[in-house]
Amino acid sequence: MKTVKDRFLKYVSFDTQSQDGVDEVPSTAKQLELAKFLVEELTELGLSEVELLDHGYVFATLPATTDRDLPVLGFIAHMDTSDAISGANIRPREIENYDGGDIVLNEALNVVMKVSDFPTLPEFKGETLIVTDGTTLLGADDKAGIAEIISMVAYFKEHPEIEHGKIRIGFTPDEEVGNGTKYFDVDKFGADYAYTVDGGRLGELEYENFNAASGRVVINGVSIHPGSAKWKMKDAIRIAMEFQAMLPVYEDPYCTEGYEGFFHITEIEGNTEKTKLNYIIRDHDADKFEAKKALFAKVGEFINAKYGEGTADVTITDSYHNMKEMVEPNMHLVENAKKAMIELGIEPRVEPIRGGTDGASLSYMGLPCPNICTGGMNYHGKYEYVSVDAMFKIVELLKKLVLIYAE
Repeated sequence: MKTVKDRFLKYVSFDTQSQDGVDEVPSTAKQLELAKFLVEELTELGLSEVELLDHGYVFATLPATTDRDLPVLGFIAHMDTSDAISGANIRPREIENYDGGDIVLNEALNVVMKVSDFPTLPEFKGETLIVTDGTTLLGADDKAGIAEIISMVAYFKEHPEIEHGKIRIGFTPDEEVGNGTKYFDVDKFGADYAYTVDGGRLGELEYENFNAASGRVVINGVSIHPGSAKWKMKDAIRIAMEFQAMLPVYEDPYCTEGYEGFFHITEIEGNTEKTKLNYIIRDHDADKFEAKKALFAKVGEFINAKYGEGTADVTITDSYHNMKEMVEPNMHLVENAKKAMIELGIEPRVEPIRGGTDGASLSYMGLPCPNICTGGMNYHGKYEYVSVDAMFKIVELLKKLVLIYAE
């Protein structure tokens, strides 16, 4: 019988990296290879209504085993991996009975995951970890979530004597580039409530996330030979640096944590004539979020007043909003998840997400959807790892949640 570890190691063999800036969903055709594989696996498990939908969504149903009127629960994870670092040719390595010290990921390249850099590492002493070879990400975000969901439904499929309600599962493309729910059909999915399984360390439970916007700035300069540039040249690179310098230095990701929001410059390119800057703007508090967007626009207005109208072309686009407002009327989702964790001896870690998940958008689409852990750590980089012990516990957690809703 396949274990959650077996499934995970198979899924990470698929390169499913999504690509930002592509309007089409999925943004990369290679995501469909994993989607097709999952459809085959779910069909072999005997689930019903297994479908590969337009745009690469995978839906399936585990039918109820009782005639009682129980809510339809959904469990959702995403298939793509971040475009921050390669997700191709992943070579996972298993470390049994981890000793709590530094981990050499790649001796030849001198890539070492150090306790001094990652001080929570010793907390995993004695557990089995899966790590990278130091050249790619791992893919626990979110293939660990997929493996845990499928392992959970496989268990119930093998034990039809256990009473539970109807379960819907959904796997999405392009979550990492903000389009995971762009074509998600909530009505077709048909769940009353759902959970995304897309968090981090064991015990994480999240129903608050950032309000998010993207900011794009185009600085239009004037290129003049520097020997005769006085009062004529407008160096777009220098003005772009001035724009960045006018944003609060203490509202940068480097300086923030918890509920603190930020401005984060993610890309800058250009020359004297034209320079482009891309930002993400984040805050949990709606009023502070609006204030950040207003400040961002105000900086552009100042640049235009100083150097001439049209120097700074500023565009702000909302991405997603804090799911808290949608989840709070359905707090049984949070309370039942905490109850399941406590009954399994897992310490609940109720924390705000310093980012977003598909669940944020789904909550505003009418499907209340908090986020629970996968057991992964250090996402989006070569230091990503996952605890196998945690993955097995999370399968038990998902099973427990289903049973709580069947009480």
